[in-house]
Amino acid sequence: MTFTLPELPYAYDALGPYMSKETLEFHHDKHHKAYVDTGNKLLEGTDLAGKSVEEIVKASYNTNQALFNNAGQHYNHLHFWNWMKPNGGGQPPAELAKKIDEDLGGYEKFKADFIQAGIGQFGSGWAWLAVKDGKLAILKTPNGENPLVHGATPILGVDVWEHSYYIDYRNRRPDYLKAFIENLVNWEYVEKLYGEAKA
Repeated sequence: MTFTLPELPYAYDALGPYMSKETLEFHHDKHHKAYVDTGNKLLEGTDLAGKSVEEIVKASYNTNQALFNNAGQHYNHLHFWNWMKPNGGGQPPAELAKKIDEDLGGYEKFKADFIQAGIGQFGSGWAWLAVKDGKLAILKTPNGENPLVHGATPILGVDVWEHSYYIDYRNRRPDYLKAFIENLVNWEYVEKLYGEAKA
């Protein structure tokens, strides 16, 4: 099978109180599993079977919407679980912090703009910190779309589909986004992806 559901890199209750055990059980075990299962069915018999997730995402964009939706969401969630950790948040590592200062006007402005991108994404979607043309950029995309299909490499993303926050925050998406950036972000993983993106 091309797509496999990864284990979470922490216990289901490890991200509390900012993301509950119940949210992670539904989000990982039900929603992400559905993207994997449906994506695998849609891949069967296509010339994309056996390709990397990134290749499938790019190749199915605007050509096979059903496959793209599931492949995109699988890719997004593979990283989403790693973009969070217990006792996360805080200031980015030095090299990344310097780049945020240069390209995005400093950490506080980045934080405000990133949260605003998530608030401003109408309906379901994602907010992103991505590398595009050698610079950091804040983006937002609808549904399962991601920066890969816009010539950029995502290094941090936050899921603003309601299943990501509704159990814990109801309709308070801004509170969820603030909790994510201040208390959950795994900056070491972001730094690793940044290093790969600029290599």
